[in-house]
Amino acid sequence: MIYLDNHATTPIDPRVLDAMLPYFRERFGNAASRSHRFGWEADEAVERARGQVAKLLGADPREIFFTSGASEANNLALKGAAARRRPGTGHIVASPVEHPSVRDTIEHLVAGQGCEVTWLPVDAEGRVRPADVAAAITPRTFLVTAMTANNEIGTVQPVREIGRIAAERKILFHTDATQGVGKIPFDVRADGVHLAALTAHKIYGPKGAGALYVRQGLEIERQTHGGGQERGLRSGTLNVPGIVGLGMACEICRLEREEEARRTAALRDRLRARLGDVRMSGPDRERLPGNLHVSFPDVDAESLMLAVPEVAVSSGSACASGSMEISHVLKAIGMKPDLAKSSVRFGLGRFTTEADVDEAAERFVAAAQRLRKVARR
Repeated sequence: MIYLDNHATTPIDPRVLDAMLPYFRERFGNAASRSHRFGWEADEAVERARGQVAKLLGADPREIFFTSGASEANNLALKGAAARRRPGTGHIVASPVEHPSVRDTIEHLVAGQGCEVTWLPVDAEGRVRPADVAAAITPRTFLVTAMTANNEIGTVQPVREIGRIAAERKILFHTDATQGVGKIPFDVRADGVHLAALTAHKIYGPKGAGALYVRQGLEIERQTHGGGQERGLRSGTLNVPGIVGLGMACEICRLEREEEARRTAALRDRLRARLGDVRMSGPDRERLPGNLHVSFPDVDAESLMLAVPEVAVSSGSACASGSMEISHVLKAIGMKPDLAKSSVRFGLGRFTTEADVDEAAERFVAAAQRLRKVARR
């Protein structure tokens, strides 16, 4: 098997696993236990990881709050900000290509919390225009949200420009940084971000561990009540091994991101060249280094993936696993349904090799040719 679905999840880095293992066994304490060494060690590990996450984001450790992943972090950010919004406000300006954890949360706020939303247009590459953000803001706007990088077509959004507009208008800026953190430059201070979500399993860490960045001085409403962990913002026993893994994953990304991005982008370009007659979605340059979203003309993507079971990829048209609907991202960029249904997302990563790329390209090209011949009969 060749794994090229690194946007869905990544294999754990052995260095991350090595850091985590002691906290399953000999250092298994609860970080909230303050009366003995087991608890002290767990708490120290959590705070060390908090510092590692903060360093990657350009944040202060006190601005990092641990969650179960990015979906929870996005929910906490959006619902928490809405609950503490200024009187007379309730308007959200949002990118239309957001992950469901952002889109669905906004729809919940609209349906049940009296909020309004303006879904911005995007260009043919899936990019939000900063001028459209500025034009959409009204006196009732309390928050702008735009993801750092798109999980389907790899488009990197103009986060810094959007953050500057939000700062000028004195409104909050939230970004789902899940796909961008550790892969492209990202700095919460320089980018003008107030709230940012990330998760470990997209950066070679474990599943079930994530974080929310909340700019110091900003108050959002807690959504989980209980033991008062994470300074009261997110109650629940901390997943110490997972948090340790998230911290180590962030530390590795901080030290190795630039070189890894160069290598992965080169592999992506190699794959694109070897796939031949395909159409790429998204931009040539401002995109995730490991993302390649392409359409195979006159070929059904589901049939194509079934014909190449040895290579793990995702259908480029489905917005969720098992969905037969064309994704909201491809609809937003105006892709025709027949082209959308012929699209495949390749996600290259840290452990992808040239041999993987060459083998995958050879198998997909051959399978596409076979399927086209069958369709012409």
